[in-house]
Amino acid sequence: MSDFVCEPLSKKHDKQAFDCGIAVLNNYLAKIASQDVKRKAAAVFVLSPSSEPSRVAGFYTLCSTSIELSALPQELTKRLPRYPEVSAILIGRLARDVAFPGTGSLLLADALNRCVRVSSEIAASVIVVDSKGEAASNFYSKFGFISLPRMPHRMFLPMATAEKL
Repeated sequence: MSDFVCEPLSKKHDKQAFDCGIAVLNNYLAKIASQDVKRKAAAVFVLSPSSEPSRVAGFYTLCSTSIELSALPQELTKRLPRYPEVSAILIGRLARDVAFPGTGSLLLADALNRCVRVSSEIAASVIVVDSKGEAASNFYSKFGFISLPRMPHRMFLPMATAEKL
């Protein structure tokens, strides 16, 4: 990752030039992401080439969430407290510019690392993603994410697994 820097979204980043091939994600970064940061609705992190610090090679968002304990597989829940909801961190959006193939795994690795770091200060038992389609589900599965039985497009990764990664 020495060729890239991942940092919070700021005014220096050229949000308009980003193109991941998905209009809704391009629009989010260009028009909504800064507002989400200001309103504390999501933290937005940007991956930029070290040689072009204003260019956005990719981005992801994080926010706190929870998931019903009953939605998780029983083999995981037996190690968790019996609260109705389990604390979690949601990777809400993750996208890479089409000009930077292969950086999706760098983005996810940075997001997982950040989740593990903050979970020691703000408790979270799992990391959650909402996969958009089969390709996204396959991508997240490679990193150990598991589909929820009742919500196949919602996937989770136990924080303990992320700590090992």
